[in-house]
Amino acid sequence: MKAKAPSHKKSSSVTGFSVCWEGPLPGPSVRTAEDLRAVLADPGCTCTGPVYSMYRDVARSETDRSWLTRQQIRFDITVIPPREICGEFIKTKGHFHPDNPSGTGYPEIYEVLAGEAHYLIQNHDCSDVVMIMARTGDIVVVPPGYGHVTINPAGTTVLQMANIVSSRFSSHYQRYEAQRGAAYFEMVKEGFVQNPAYAKHPPLRIVKAKRVDGVRNTITAPLYELIEKRAPVLEFLNFPEKNESLFRDLYP
Repeated sequence: MKAKAPSHKKSSSVTGFSVCWEGPLPGPSVRTAEDLRAVLADPGCTCTGPVYSMYRDVARSETDRSWLTRQQIRFDITVIPPREICGEFIKTKGHFHPDNPSGTGYPEIYEVLAGEAHYLIQNHDCSDVVMIMARTGDIVVVPPGYGHVTINPAGTTVLQMANIVSSRFSSHYQRYEAQRGAAYFEMVKEGFVQNPAYAKHPPLRIVKAKRVDGVRNTITAPLYELIEKRAPVLEFLNFPEKNESLFRDLYP
């Protein structure tokens, strides 16, 4: 029987609360309001200071870390405290993934560890924009060819989420920066509003994570258990073209 890893809970460098994680944590990378300025709804926003923390390449044991390295995948934790920035709910900067050698975009898996999340995903030509509502324990798969922004829509609750992703690439932030964010902004008072930097705005489709039944039998929470079980399904993170059934009609 595998021994349980000792508790090594650390406080977030942003707010001082404990991270939902039983195991060692590396030092976080901290995103600031200044880092987000290029993608905020209010281009004149003058908010400052740290806004969320990212713990990258996390593993409970060296054995797990070695396996993750061999598989060329990575487990991360992101902590987003509740905050309003110039009338907008706090969010991540947003990024796209490049294509793998077969020409298919790298996907990503998220799990909400605590709190509530809105995953705003959109494809490259912005013909499809989907907002996925997720709560603690929900799994969200970002399919190939979609960029994504994560929003903490709760006014008082910290959002903590984990993700598993290929370690073969670096994320692309330029498109979100060039268009001043995603196709829609989630405002505290107005709700979702269109980003005027986009030439077109398809209707925003809103789905609940629990409706995503296509991944239920293979990708389940807690997400880290897939690593501990050495789950073969994780190969789709590097070879999505071999696992197209995971993405078919994912968000109808």
